[in-house]
Amino acid sequence: MTAVIEPTTTTVRAACPHDCPDTCAMLVTVEDGKAVRVQGDPEHPYTRGGLCVKVNNYLDRVYDPGRVLFPLRRTGPKGSGKFERITWEAAIQEIVTKFRAAADEFGPESIMPVSYLGTQGILNGLNVGDPFFAKLGATVSERTYCDAGSCTAYAMTIGDTAGVDPESLVHSKFILVWACNIMSTNLHLWPYIAEARKRGAKVVVVDPVRTRTAAAADQHIALRPGTDGALALAMANVIISEGLTDADYVENFTVGYPEFADRVEQYTPEWAETETGVPAETIRTLAREYAGAQPSVIRIGVAVERHAGGGQAVRALSCLPGLVGAWRKPGGGILQLPLWAFPVNWGAFMHPEMLTPGTRVVNQYRLGAALAGDLPDGPPIKAIMVYNSNPVVVCPDQDRLIAGLQREDLFTVVSEQFMTDTADYADIVLPATTQLEQDDIMFSWGHLFVTYNHQSIAPIGEAVPNTEMFRRLAAAMGFDDPVFRRTDQEMIAEAFDWSHPHMEGITVESLKEKGWQRLNVASPDEYSPHAEGNFPTASGKVEFVASAAAGGNFVVPLFRQGSNDHQPGQPVDALPHYIPPREAAHTNPELAARFPLNLLTPKSHAYINSSFGSQAFHRQAQKEPNVIIHPDDAAARGIADGAPVRIFNERGEFVVLAKIDDSVLPGVVVSSMGGWRKHSKAGQTLASVNPTEFADLGNAPTFSDTLVEVESA
Repeated sequence: MTAVIEPTTTTVRAACPHDCPDTCAMLVTVEDGKAVRVQGDPEHPYTRGGLCVKVNNYLDRVYDPGRVLFPLRRTGPKGSGKFERITWEAAIQEIVTKFRAAADEFGPESIMPVSYLGTQGILNGLNVGDPFFAKLGATVSERTYCDAGSCTAYAMTIGDTAGVDPESLVHSKFILVWACNIMSTNLHLWPYIAEARKRGAKVVVVDPVRTRTAAAADQHIALRPGTDGALALAMANVIISEGLTDADYVENFTVGYPEFADRVEQYTPEWAETETGVPAETIRTLAREYAGAQPSVIRIGVAVERHAGGGQAVRALSCLPGLVGAWRKPGGGILQLPLWAFPVNWGAFMHPEMLTPGTRVVNQYRLGAALAGDLPDGPPIKAIMVYNSNPVVVCPDQDRLIAGLQREDLFTVVSEQFMTDTADYADIVLPATTQLEQDDIMFSWGHLFVTYNHQSIAPIGEAVPNTEMFRRLAAAMGFDDPVFRRTDQEMIAEAFDWSHPHMEGITVESLKEKGWQRLNVASPDEYSPHAEGNFPTASGKVEFVASAAAGGNFVVPLFRQGSNDHQPGQPVDALPHYIPPREAAHTNPELAARFPLNLLTPKSHAYINSSFGSQAFHRQAQKEPNVIIHPDDAAARGIADGAPVRIFNERGEFVVLAKIDDSVLPGVVVSSMGGWRKHSKAGQTLASVNPTEFADLGNAPTFSDTLVEVESA
């Protein structure tokens, strides 16, 4: 009789790695070394066992037959997708040879890393390659795709504080959701908002588009793209002129109020109506309700920074809670990025001391220009290494970027899980692990829990984590500093300042056992760290007049590869003010005469940036790429619902299907980002029409400051 051998089944605690505020706790069921199920951890107090449409079928990603599992060398023309399998030894040797040749002939600044947050784990995420490229002497890569301007403005006003515990929103009496589609991009926050509504709170969404979140709110206020600052300053005007401030809070816990009051006197609701399209009386009512229902909270999304005056818009919004004393109680204030509460030991991963002073800085937002030779100084870019990013899809100036990637004198390395649009142009492709195949430890930019990710399965094929990839590269380059020899467990031990009060009771061992732990801060029912000021600003108060403005338009260090240099520029206005969009009918009538429609490119519901854009389930869930156009605009152009249309301006064009819908304002069109170029109708995506100009603070992008025309294809 043959014995029946039962499969060995284990459950492993893991964490979603993607660039999302929710950082969901996951449970992975493993049978005989193969993952057979991924689910949300029902015991996690915030994510509560739920995973979003992006990650629900994560096993399909891990075991997708299209995974890159072995090193590859290009055999056909760049962009042809023709590669042959090679060994890791051969791949590393070719990279080292090409990097050394470029450095010897043109200088090390001819090499540039290109990376972002394909994973946001502390080990394998934003800073994993920084020490290697600093030691190499490569061009410093500035990464300001998301929240750099918002973080700069927020920190100038109230400092690097978490501000509000998302769980405390159940206590909010008035919830103002600004430029944030919570139901698609911050799903686990909505139950707290729903609970607050049950307790009597009003939910208002400010957004040019009637998103899923706006449709579910009590009120949707649709404003013209790029005019957020005008609306916020007009709210301040009403609050001050009608005596709705918390005079005691203003007196004791803010600085610069008289100057701020003088500044906003010009920003009347009637003036704001002409800028935003929002009726003056609607603005007055919004300001009165926000000021009168305490505690009130503002949840801002990353989209608020993405126009010419995005930084000043965030400055104005950050001032509002101080005006009305919203900080006094749990559930009051402004919710931007709770990541400020995590004492991450960034220096241990960035190692800025390894940088050569004066090394050239190039912003990835202008990668197309850099590859075309439009550089501030120094040698041409002769080699790039792309990891945790898919710049062909996420970077503007798509046509010039692709032309640059096609250069025969450019050596391109891409570390990837799939053959992305960018990987198609690589000379060498290296196989990267998924989250189930690596250890990592996670902060969150949407809640206050640290999460440990246990490796669930052995790496498939010859895929390796980013940490191992850079260990191999460093060894081959002869870099023998201790930082390049650290194991993953040694890096995890350095991930946080474990002695920080917020980490009391949290250790590597306790995280491994429990999977996740809440920071040692007040409970959601008591979390009000700024009830009596105590802001991490120079004054310790809300700074209506920002002392940090004297430092100029700097970039928060986290957004620059390996660098702790703020690179101060010209001093900026210390008081919040309005900067209108660059591409709008009233600011650029000549351009608007040719391209009269404002294009917005929000995040997709089924993709995370361009991640999941190759997988059948997600493409089906996201559906065919389209552009939402108002019925009046469609009729004026003879456009039928479902018909292919060409969206274009002087920078480029792309073709998608028309979706006629009044969820957008007349004069506004919306096309979600994330779809891959190789799946597009005409070989281009919306990245071909976006501008490359920065916003006013933090070198933030201006994706939402884009004029286009739409016509039948």
